[in-house]
Parts: sequence; structure tokens; C-alpha cells
Amino acid sequence: MPCLFIVEGGLIGIEWRIKEGMPVETRNWVQSDFRPKARQTMTIAMKIKREVYLDYSASTPVDPRVIDAMMPYFSEVYGNSTSSHSQGRRGENAIEAARARVSQILNCQPSEVVFTSCGSESDNLAIRGAAWLASQQGRRARLITSPVEHSAVSNTVQQLGDLMDAEPVVVPVDRHGLIQADRFADACRRGAALASVIYANNEVGSVNDLAELAAIAREHGVLFHTDAVQAGGQLTLNVEQLGVDMLSLSAHKFYGPKGVGVLYIKDGIELPSVVTGGGHEGGRRAGTHNTAFIVGMAKALELAYSESEERLSHFRNRRDQLIDGLTSRVSGAQLTGHPVERLPSHASLVLPGIDANALLMHLDLNGIAASSGSACKTGNPEPSDVLLALGYSPDEARCGLRLSVGVQTTEADINYALDVLVDAVGKLRSLKREFAS
Repeated sequence: MPCLFIVEGGLIGIEWRIKEGMPVETRNWVQSDFRPKARQTMTIAMKIKREVYLDYSASTPVDPRVIDAMMPYFSEVYGNSTSSHSQGRRGENAIEAARARVSQILNCQPSEVVFTSCGSESDNLAIRGAAWLASQQGRRARLITSPVEHSAVSNTVQQLGDLMDAEPVVVPVDRHGLIQADRFADACRRGAALASVIYANNEVGSVNDLAELAAIAREHGVLFHTDAVQAGGQLTLNVEQLGVDMLSLSAHKFYGPKGVGVLYIKDGIELPSVVTGGGHEGGRRAGTHNTAFIVGMAKALELAYSESEERLSHFRNRRDQLIDGLTSRVSGAQLTGHPVERLPSHASLVLPGIDANALLMHLDLNGIAASSGSACKTGNPEPSDVLLALGYSPDEARCGLRLSVGVQTTEADINYALDVLVDAVGKLRSLKREFAS
């Protein structure tokens, strides 16, 4: 790419544009030992790094239409929604309208929608609330989960075991990361305060049959919660069809803002409030409402499902392009998770002989954003707990790669990413052989 290289009075500047009409990006720095007497101008060739974002499972950009919906609630409608004056009432009306829109997508009553700050808080409210309810009733809290839950679930269950003598029960998963109904039924037969099962796994993308599992839990009188954070915008959230008692969502997974989430709680379930203070959210979650973010989340969720046919077709095409390209061009590449029952946007693989962190660094240097199999622990040299639970060896579990596509991902993006990945894997394997010899 051509760029303009300017030297003047010890100040060196580089300016370039990738395409005509794009903003000029400028880099300036001072070389104190260089004092030219006159302005010197020359044109040189510079390779511009392409940026390809393949980490939509971690977070998505906010849809411009969502931003437009949010804007009035930063500076025009800014009153506390619990205030009795007109500013407060306008905020409350916006929140209740958002609640109604979310409830339509979940096919539930508006009173069953609780607004939170994120998916992790939603998980905590459900799990801690169920454990505390059991304790209030004089029962030991038996909590059923799987070994592939998000840390917001697994760490919460572990802490409740450490601090209040709750009994964690972990139901094994199969090679694809899915809970088997017979094993889940065995765990439920002894009763439990709660079963919390992830809807779609964040590392390997596998989708559990929630309707079947929830029916088993209901048969044995066990409350059923699901972390549906990864499923938001891609899978059905119809709580009647799913049969769940509680469900967690986070807006930033479906092109909404960070810092706002939902917990669906079925009517009739009375959990102790984990966050105490005012009587917000029907006394179930205290804290001043973030009106703008709540409005934005409702808008993002509405857009995700009104445009789902087009979006999901696009996701599957780009995902399959990634999977087919990597499994055909990288020797030994193995798809992780279920080959069919998986998120439309999600590709995850094990690349034997490759250190995931070294690969991620190489990708980042080439403008590609991705995650390892243990996405929430990127940089951690320990093997992925999820891949270990699926039966992979510790060495294999250090070689996980997660690539997730989004609305903005193009065919050209995938082609570029595949070329960089194939080259990076070849170089890293070559270096490993050299060090081993």
C-alpha cells in the first residue's frame, strides 16, 4: 500500500489510507538525533495489517440501531425510574416497555423478567437464591451441574460448597460435551435444590437438549436453570417449549451493550434476594435501573429474532467455511463439540502439536482476533477443563482454538484467516520440531 513518509524538524510522520475515502491514520514520533535542514518527502510501500474479528462468542459490537434506541436515555430521559416525577415515570415506562418486549421473545409474563447487570449476575442470582432457599427450608443445598459449565456457574457452586456446605453434583458429559439424559436422571432421583445446565457451550458450541433435561428435573421436583448466554440471538428462548424454571441472558452476546442482562424466573418461584437494598425488580434484585442499557438490550434481542433467518444462514455459511477449510488444510485438525447440534456461529477445533497461546499471539500479530479452547483463561498454560471433560488428553487440551463468526464476517475474512492459520500452524510445528531435535 502506498503511504506518505514525511520528515520535518525531527518529527517523522506516516500517513496512509487503505481505500479512497477512508480516514487517514497518522503515526508520529520524534527522533532526537535526526535534524534535517529541509523538509524531505518520499513515498514508500507499507503492508497494512488486515483486521478480522473471529471472537463473537466473547462479545459482539453494538448494533447502530441499538445505539440509536439508547441515546435518548443518556441525556433526555435521565431520571431515576423509581422517582414519582415525570422524568422518573418516563424512565419507568421505557423499562416496562422493554420488559414487555423481552417477555414476548421468551414467551413469558413480563413479571417473570428480571433485569440484571450481566449473565454472570443472572447465574449467581439463580444459583445462590436456590441454595439459600433450601437452607431456609432446613435442607442441605444439593446443586447439580456439569463439568462444562461457564465459570459463573461452576465457581458459584464451588463457593457455595465451601462456605455453606452445599453439595455439588457434577454429571459427566459425552465426547461432544453433552449431558446424557440417563445420567442426569440418576442425579435428579436423589432430589436437589437446583440443576443448572448450560444451553450452548461457550468453548465447543454444543447445544444440550434442554426440553428433555428440564422434563426430567421437573419429574423429580428439581428446579431447573440454564445459562443461555451463548444461545441468545441464535437458539429459541421460548421458555414454555424449553420447560425451564430460570434462564440467564447477557445483551453483549447479541449486539447489545455490555453491562446488562436478564434472569427469567418462573412465576411461583420465590427466591431470597442476593442483592439487597431497594425494592427494585419486584424485590428480587436491588439497584437503580440502567434505563439506556435495558432499552438497548430489548432492541438488540428484538432485532436478533426478527432477522434470525438471514443472520443464522450467514453464520452457518461462514462457520462451515472455517471448519471445512481448517480440517482439510491443517493436518490432524479435529472438530470439538457436536458436529451438528452446535451454535450456528461457532467453530472449535483441536490442532495437535500447537500451543494455543502461541497461535493466538501469531494470529493477533496478523490482525485476527480469536480465542483458545479455554477462552476465559486465555494466557493460562493449564489445559482447558472443558476439553479434559470431553476426554481429550492434557496435551490436546492445550491445543484448542475457538473461532466464532458474526454479522460482519465476510467470505474474504474467512479466506484471509484460513491462509494465516495454515501458515502459522506450519511455522509453529516446524519450530517445535527444531527445538525437539
